[in-house]
Order: sequence, then C-alpha cells, then structure tokens
Amino acid sequence: MTLRRQIAAVIALVSCLVALTVGILVHQASVRQHTEQARKSAEAALDSVLTGYDSTGQLVVGWHAAAGDPALPAELRRLAERGHQGSMLGPGPHGTAMWAAAGADGRVLSVRMDFAEDERAIADLDRAIQISAALSVVLTVLAGVLAADRISSRLRTAARTARTIARGDLDARIGPLGRPRDEVADLAAAVDSMSAVLRSKLANEQRFTADVAHELRTPLTGLLTASELLPPGRPTELVRNRVHALCGLTEDLLEVSRLDARAEAPELSDQPLGQLAARILGPAGPAVELRTEGSALVTTDPRRLDRIVSNLVANAQRHGAPPVRVTVEGATLTVRDHGPGYPEDVLREGPQRFRTGARERGHGHGLGLTIAQGHAAAVGAELRLTNHPEGGAVAELLLPQAGRPR
Repeated sequence: MTLRRQIAAVIALVSCLVALTVGILVHQASVRQHTEQARKSAEAALDSVLTGYDSTGQLVVGWHAAAGDPALPAELRRLAERGHQGSMLGPGPHGTAMWAAAGADGRVLSVRMDFAEDERAIADLDRAIQISAALSVVLTVLAGVLAADRISSRLRTAARTARTIARGDLDARIGPLGRPRDEVADLAAAVDSMSAVLRSKLANEQRFTADVAHELRTPLTGLLTASELLPPGRPTELVRNRVHALCGLTEDLLEVSRLDARAEAPELSDQPLGQLAARILGPAGPAVELRTEGSALVTTDPRRLDRIVSNLVANAQRHGAPPVRVTVEGATLTVRDHGPGYPEDVLREGPQRFRTGARERGHGHGLGLTIAQGHAAAVGAELRLTNHPEGGAVAELLLPQAGRPR
C-alpha cells in the first residue's frame, strides 16, 4: 500500500471512530435528557393524582390516570403493591410510554404519559448526527487525501531524483519542493547536499587519478627506455616485464580518467556485429572460439567495441579457465569462460576499480571490467555480468540495433 493510501486509510479510520464516538455520546445524552424529563413529568402528575385522591377519594381526570390499569408494567405494579412509588418506560397502547405508579388504600394508582414524541425527536437527532458524521468523514478524508497526495507527490519527486543520482548523474537535484520547510523539504535538502558532496568527492578522485597517471607517465617512459639498454639476462627480463606492467596500468588509469571526464565523444556508425567481432578476435587465434548465430546491424564505435571485447576476453583468459567462447546472436555479444565465475560482490555492485573480487578469480588491478563498462555506456550499450548455471563467468553485451531509437 502506498503512503498516500495509508494516510487516507488512517484518516478515514480515525474520522469514523471519532464520528461514531461523538454520535454515541450525543445519542445517549439525548435519550437520558428526554427520559429524565418524561420521568419528572410523570412523577409530578402522579403526585397531583395522589393528592386529589387523598382529598376527594376520586381520580383526577388527565394524564391517563387509572386504578389497577391492566397495561401497567408488571414490575412497576409489584413495586406499587409493596407500598412504594416509582416510574419506568414501558409499552403503552400507542407505543412506548412513561409510567408512574404508587399504592393507595390497597389500590395501585398509575399515570401514563406517551413517549412516542420523544422517541421521534431522538430518531430525528440520530439521523441528523448520522448525516453530519458522514459529511464530516467525507470532507476529512478528502482533505487528508489531498494532503497525502501532496506529500506523496513530493516524495515521489525526491525518490525519482535519488534514483537518477544512484544511476550516476550526480548533477541531478531535487530542488526546494515547495515553500514550506517541513520534513520532506528537509529530506530533499539533505539529499541535494549529499549529492553535491559526492559530486565533489568523485571529481577530486577523478582528478587525482588523472594527475597520478600523468605524473607516472614521464618517469615510466624513462624507465622503459633505460630497461631496453640493460644487458640481456633474467634480471633484465624481470625488470622489463614489471616496467611494461606499470606502463599498462598507467595507460589504463589514463583511460579511466578520460571515461570519467567523458572527454571523447564516440564515433558511431552502423556495423555488422558478426564481421566486427571476427575482425576484433582475429589476433586471438584458436585460443578464443567465436560462434555467430545470426548477426544484426548495430550502431557502435568500432574502436570502443574493440576495447570492450578485448578487455572482456582478457579478463576471461586471466581470471577464468578455457575454453573462452564468444557468441554473437543478433545484437548481443556474449563472452563466457569456464572458471569459477564472478564473485558475489561484482554481480551485486558491478565492476569496481582496483578490486578483483574473490581470490580464485586471480590477480589484477580490476580496471579491465571498469573500462569495458565505461566504453559500453559511452556507445549506448548495456553490459550484464552473470554466472552460468554450469559454471563460468558470462559477460553479455547488448548493443543498440541500427535504425532503432536509442
């Protein structure tokens, strides 16, 4: 149940309970007032009848006075026969009546006053209470729904912007959400403040990555040149391998910084995916098996696609196990290995730079998948990482087909 419906339901329930409570209290007070008034009138009439009877021995005409009235309620008759005086509501010839009775000279004298008019007045009041309560509940619920809808709309706006921020657009802002400084406005301001802080931290991180990579490039170039001048031997090979690894890491860092900054626009063109994949995987030779099951014309940047597929294949060869199989089906390219698969945190959170996941996935600096994901986003493709039910990591690249809106 949405927040709007919850608020409306609570307001409706509370309104109904309040209306029911007030109606019951007013009804009981009205009944008590009419009953007491009729009782006092009947007892006053009985006193007049008893006074006249004591003086004249005759019943006063009026108030339906009678001696031994057969319609007198039995309970009140027994009370009068014991010499007491009392009154009560009971059935009468024309509906409910207020009876008063007392004993005199061995006889039961009684008076009767019709209560039907009072019952009609009570019924009219009850109807008025019901109508007023129903109108009050409807108006209260409508007002509550309008208020809840306004709150819900503002919260939906905040949630929509928060989801946009979660997708990576840290420039998105919720805004003031109206004039009042209530809790929703405070929430929007807090989310906007958090987004601004995250944007600043990410910009600093990107700037630091780019600066480090640029600063490392010059001394590493010198090291690479110097390593080529070393005499042949095993130590020289180790030095050259490490220098080449550092140069590769530096280039990856520079590429990540360019992707973060979106410094280069993709050069999109329509390409047959099967032929493009065959050309990209040609240098890999028999180490990578390519299967084409119906190729589609896709809109992509061939250079960036080359980088994506190369990184996915390299990741499968480094961290997985052979055979490494690339399948082209329509506008989808799938890379699968037969190793231990992606760790849970990679499946849950996506590729993270400088994190390779589980130990069994091998060693590395975790930039290959990050770069592949960055290039995929740049060309409008979607990269999905899963594990095959029979074992192995599966990277599925969904490319936009030519002629279709992106």
